[in-house]
Amino acid sequence: MKCRVCDAEDFSLILDLGMQPWGNHFLNKDELGKEPLYPLRVVYCNKCQTAQLDYTVKKEVMFSDHTYLSGITKTLDMHFKALAEEVDDRFFKDRKSKSTLDIGSNDGTQLKHYQNLGYEVLGVESSKKTAALANQANVQTLHAFFNLETAKEIDRKFDVINAAGVFFHLEELHSVTDGIKLSLKEDGVFVVQFMYMKNIVENCTFDQIYHEHLLYYNLKTIQVLLNRHGLALTDAYISPIHGGSMMGFVTHQERNLPKAERLVDLEKAEEKAKSNELETYQKLAQKVQNLKEKTLAYLKKQKDAGRSIYGFGAPVKGNTLLNYFGIGKETIDIMVEKNTLRKGLYTPGTHIRIDMEDELEKLPDVYFVLAWNFKDEILKNNKELIENGLEFYFPM
Repeated sequence: MKCRVCDAEDFSLILDLGMQPWGNHFLNKDELGKEPLYPLRVVYCNKCQTAQLDYTVKKEVMFSDHTYLSGITKTLDMHFKALAEEVDDRFFKDRKSKSTLDIGSNDGTQLKHYQNLGYEVLGVESSKKTAALANQANVQTLHAFFNLETAKEIDRKFDVINAAGVFFHLEELHSVTDGIKLSLKEDGVFVVQFMYMKNIVENCTFDQIYHEHLLYYNLKTIQVLLNRHGLALTDAYISPIHGGSMMGFVTHQERNLPKAERLVDLEKAEEKAKSNELETYQKLAQKVQNLKEKTLAYLKKQKDAGRSIYGFGAPVKGNTLLNYFGIGKETIDIMVEKNTLRKGLYTPGTHIRIDMEDELEKLPDVYFVLAWNFKDEILKNNKELIENGLEFYFPM
């Protein structure tokens, strides 16, 4: 393979999570045991230092009919609201006519907040059902994969282009980035939100590695990509959303804007921690093994004590953990979800049934929390259960 960012062909293996099903393919009963398995390996480009998967599950398989919904959690909704207000206040508050393009716009949750601030909005969403939900909510959404060809068909320039949690998914990485360059107004801002690999390595949140996530950026490596396409990162900060995500603000490179002080500080922190060095990445595999042993020992102790265990949340990343750790329905009785698109389905690979949180006939002794990135919201919403002795265990 060639590096997804720089086209080099010199790689080192970082982490091999084995053969796994596509994590977002939640199964109907008649699909159990029939799901295909794919390699899930992270490699390191020895030229540009970008961590990435060495195998691609085709985008048409992963994104044409996925079941993820942005609007399910209050935490994410409030994050999107704050982000829209921040962008508007910093860059476009006094502009009378303004517009936003959201790439991978999902159910329109982010764009609704831009609408409320007076923006004309357009979403581009690859999932047919999800795009339909957005259009039903009066958020104009094009059902398509965004790339250079799509950008040419849209044939508009936008003040804000947003990519929240999708810029590391891209099979057509260079075409998409060219499309962003083409669609961004001369003084526009591209807001990119991505998982921060420095955090993943330091916190051992390896479950964020799955087939949809093809790339794992640090600030240094994402700039290799952006600069290749005439774009420049001018500001960034870490948001607590999803357990720690990088929020980047990108402009046309020819504007020659100076970097914000906080971005420079983050870059220095990366360099000091050797976050882009192979030796740092190679320590991740042992961290994951230690976490596996600790988690399995905890679950065994609970089962030996006769305690019932439910999975709390059925996020895609949870399937990476369940499959790699070998945790199945012999340990976890059911998965509990709010997302009705997953009602009655089963987790890929481990075949645990998904029930709705508000339809449970009885509660477990332990909730094994896979949606750990919404820890604060989960603890707040379940304060009474916790006070009554129900244990919430966060593996991360």
